[in-house]
Formats: sequence, C-alpha cells, structure tokens
Amino acid sequence: MKMDQKAIATLLKLAARSLLSNEPAAIHALEELPRDLFVPLFIEAFLGGHKKTVKAMVKVWPFRCLHIGALSVQESYYEILEAMIGGLQILSDQNSSSWGPKLRILDLRQDPDCGTTCSEISSTFPFCFQSCVYSQHSILKTEEAQHNVKCLGNVNSESEPPSTQKTMELLVDLSFNDTLRTKQFISFLQSKVEQSFGSLHICCRDLQIDKMSAHKSVLQFLDLGCIDHLELNQAYLNEVTTLLAQTIHLNSISLSNISFKRCKGEDFRTFLIQLGQLHNLQELSLALFCLTDQLHKLLRILPPQLDTLCLSFCGLSNRDITVLSQSSQATHLRLLNLSNNQIFSEVYEPFRTLLEKVAGTLQYLEINNCLITDSTLSAVIPALSHCTHLRVLSFAFNPITMPLLMDLLQHITCLMELKHVIYPVPVHCYEQWSFPGSLDQQKLAEVQAQLAAMLQVVERDDMKWTTCPD
Repeated sequence: MKMDQKAIATLLKLAARSLLSNEPAAIHALEELPRDLFVPLFIEAFLGGHKKTVKAMVKVWPFRCLHIGALSVQESYYEILEAMIGGLQILSDQNSSSWGPKLRILDLRQDPDCGTTCSEISSTFPFCFQSCVYSQHSILKTEEAQHNVKCLGNVNSESEPPSTQKTMELLVDLSFNDTLRTKQFISFLQSKVEQSFGSLHICCRDLQIDKMSAHKSVLQFLDLGCIDHLELNQAYLNEVTTLLAQTIHLNSISLSNISFKRCKGEDFRTFLIQLGQLHNLQELSLALFCLTDQLHKLLRILPPQLDTLCLSFCGLSNRDITVLSQSSQATHLRLLNLSNNQIFSEVYEPFRTLLEKVAGTLQYLEINNCLITDSTLSAVIPALSHCTHLRVLSFAFNPITMPLLMDLLQHITCLMELKHVIYPVPVHCYEQWSFPGSLDQQKLAEVQAQLAAMLQVVERDDMKWTTCPD
C-alpha cells in the first residue's frame, strides 16, 4: 500500500524531532544526511530554537536557496538570524563540507507564500524566485557579466574567480531604531559584509528608519537600489529627497513627522521632483506632513496606477478633497485613509464626489476623527453604498448619533464584501462627547446589542461592527 504525502511528512517531522533530541549527534550526522531530510530537519530546528544545528545546516545546505518563508520566529529572533548568517560559507577556509557551499541565497524575510527552498527546475539562472534583480552586485548581474566575458573568450585561470568566492545574497528586512539589540544586529551584519570582501550582497527589500539623523552612517553598507518598501519617521525633507534619489525602485513609501519650512520652498519642489521619478510607486503614506491646499502639487507627479493613499494628519482642506476627486488616481485607489483631517464639518460635496469616483475599486476606507456629523454622513450614504468592493470601513471618533448609525447599517449591509466596520461610539453614550472619560459603558453595551440584533435580522453575521478603544 502506497503511503500518502501527509503520512510521509508526519514521519519526517517525527524523525527530525528525534534527531534533534541529541543536538551534537544531529550536527555530526549532517554530513551523511539524505538530501530529502534537510528541509524537515531545518524546520524543526528553526522552530525549536536549535541555533547550533541551524548554523551547521546553513554551512552544508544542499540547495541553492534557503528561505524562512512561513516559519514564525519566536523569542530569540536576532539570535536565530545571526546563527543562520554565521553559517554562510563566504571564505574558502570555511569550506569543510562534502557538499560544498551550494547555498547562494539566504532569505531571512518572513513570507507566508514562500517555501523553504525553490524548486530547482533548471541548472541555469534563475534558480530562485526571490533573487535580487536590481543591484549590480546581485547574483543575476555578476553571473551575466561572467557569462558575457566567457562568450568573448577572455577568461583565464587567473581572472576567473574561485567557486568559493561566488556572489552570495542575503535577503533581509531591516528596522533601524535605537534599541541596543537592533544596533548589535546591524553591527553584526556590517562586519559580515566586510569579511566577505565584496562577495556577500545584502539585499534589503523593506527598510524602516526611525530618526534619520541617527542612522545616516549605517546606511552606507546597504545597496539602497534594492529597496521596494521604505518607511521613514522623523527626518528633514532634504534628507528624504537624498534618500529617494537612491531608492529608485520603490513601490511603497511611508513618511511621517517630516520637517520642512513651507510647501512653496525649494526643498519641497526638489522633493516633488524626486518623488515623481518613482515610476513603480503604488503606495504612498504621509502622516504629520502639512499639505493644506497643496495636494494638487503632489497628485500631479504621482503615477496614475497608485492604489494606496494615506494622508493622516496632513491638514487637508475641502479644496484638497475636491482636487483628489478630480485626479487620475481617484479611479484606481484600493485603500484611502483621510483620518485626522478636519475636512468635513457641514461641507460634504467634495467627499461625496470622491466616493463616486473610487466606487469601482475602493476596498479600505479610513475617515476617523474627521468631524463627520449626522448631516454629512446622511449625505454620503448613497455614494458609500455603491462602493461594492469595500471590505473595511473605519470612521471612529466622529460625532454621530444612534439613528444615523442605524440608518448607515441598513444601507451598507448590501455590500457583501464588507466584513469589518469600525464605528464611533454614539454621542448619547457620553456625558460630554469631547471627553472620552465620560463614556457610559451601559449605554454602549445597549448600542452594541442593538446593532448585533439588526445584523442578525438581515443575516449579516459575517459583518463585524466594533468600536476603537478610547
């Protein structure tokens, strides 16, 4: 009787756990371990925090790539990553394995859609779907260059690099902050790059920086052209512009608490020019970034395929919302966040027009703390009910009454993709609406019960209505 794949996987897992019960023996057995047992053993060693085994396995890894993928890093996050990096076979005197240093790409990013190894369907490049494609120091570019030289017949024994000096790639998402452990990890990475004498390429796709001034020097060991997602908090606008000139392949950028004097100054104009060079940009998030009556300048240089726009705490005006509703981006937006802007009051026409424009694509809408009143909400409900792809609606911290909340519920339960609504606590639940500490919990419980009953009547138990905690 043929054993099914699930039973085989279970047996392999049990065998790996048994081997790891004696870690020195497990490490000793790696030289003779069958190729098919490497992946299940690595998974168990990684999840179990067996750092010595993980490091030893990286040294003799029999595949050309190794990914954390869907594996969840537990307590000793940096320790297990450092163990894997420490196992990389960069220098020739490190090579003591009968397998040889076959591993070329070590991917330390968590990705639920990525397996531990890529299928080796061909002996030619590309052999890994996550390979770096932008950097001149990537495996792709260096092997292309070597191939071109060989085709010209110019390679001799002296010019051809030894196999142990072939380029290796380390894929890692980095967060630069002030914690001691993070600084230690960054320092460890720098030393590893220096030890490699150019044969190790750090490919950082996701970079987060808190306080630009504190990390300028550390950025020098990174190839910023690899980055596709940049998140930057606390910087001067000219520092942002300088960074954007090097991160030319960005498809997502998030800027918060950026200092500049005025939107009509030279720094702002230079910033817009550089931002306009990011032709792959799909997601833009700005917070604490003053744009009052200046949004038209920003939209003018953004690509039309932009599908995510977050403008929280940007001082937006009704004029800005009018401009947004007339922009080319308005018909493509999938996520829109206008929270913490005083854009409504009793003027709702620009926003209603905007909703009509994004109705065909919008999936996530956040308009928290925007001074939305009953009259405003009542006026935009028809447009909102036509956003057929909406999945999440968040409009917390707005002065709404219970009758309007009930009216909204009745109109949007027809949106079958809408699963989560984050609504404001109705004003009657507060002794004073502007003071959250005056919330009457009993009244709130009654509101929640009433909304739940209404959802049950219309058979929308799949739609969750919740409030933000005060």
